[in-house]
Amino acid sequence: MSLLEALLIGLAGLAAGTINTVVGSGTLITFPTLLAFGVPPVTANVSNNIGLVPGSLSGAIGYRRELAGQRGRVLRLAAASVIGAVGGAVLLLTLDEDAFEAIVPVLILLGLTMVVLQPRITRWITARRERTGTHPTGATGSWWVWPLVLVTGVYGGYFGAAQGVLLMAVMGIGIQETLQRLNGVKNVLAMLVNLVAGTVFAFVAEVDWLVVALIGVGSVIGGQLGATVGRRLPDPVLRVTIVVVGLSALIVFLLT
Repeated sequence: MSLLEALLIGLAGLAAGTINTVVGSGTLITFPTLLAFGVPPVTANVSNNIGLVPGSLSGAIGYRRELAGQRGRVLRLAAASVIGAVGGAVLLLTLDEDAFEAIVPVLILLGLTMVVLQPRITRWITARRERTGTHPTGATGSWWVWPLVLVTGVYGGYFGAAQGVLLMAVMGIGIQETLQRLNGVKNVLAMLVNLVAGTVFAFVAEVDWLVVALIGVGSVIGGQLGATVGRRLPDPVLRVTIVVVGLSALIVFLLT
């Protein structure tokens, strides 16, 4: 790996750490970058998953004020995320590489669709709450929040692009809480999914540890940027960047 490639991977990790903290779609930046440098798809996915763990932790720490008073909620939903992450990791390791290469373009399209629709989803959630004047009660809200968080964990353990957007959609509809505070919970849950799946991968999958280190360092810096400066960046700029890079990933898949 050349110095330029290492620098670009580190910058991709920084961008992913920032975006994961604010929106939750950083994999759509790092994964295509690794493919462009010739990293095999499954190795790229596994190494990216592990590399983003420190960034997710960094973002969660950056949102510690929003997490105050939510310990019970986080612990209950964390159980769902951990179980789902194990299931997703097992699926990735059980299915052959051809299956992964066939499924990933669909997952990238799903992730891009969720990123594009995220503002509309947020507006719909807010309008629904104001219109009905009713909110789900309890630490984890409606009964279906926990199982859907588990399903999102499976998705995150398998691939993970835009799992943060999916989590915000589930919790925003089903839990009575401000979206900023739920974003703090989202960062913790995404970190756990990456950590659990990454731990499984570290023991049984092929990992490029140099890639892990580069993405890890970049994502830690990005996590702090996302919790401070990133909150002030125009959402359309982040969204356009994610969509452009995600579409690039699709092109790489289709041409290789």
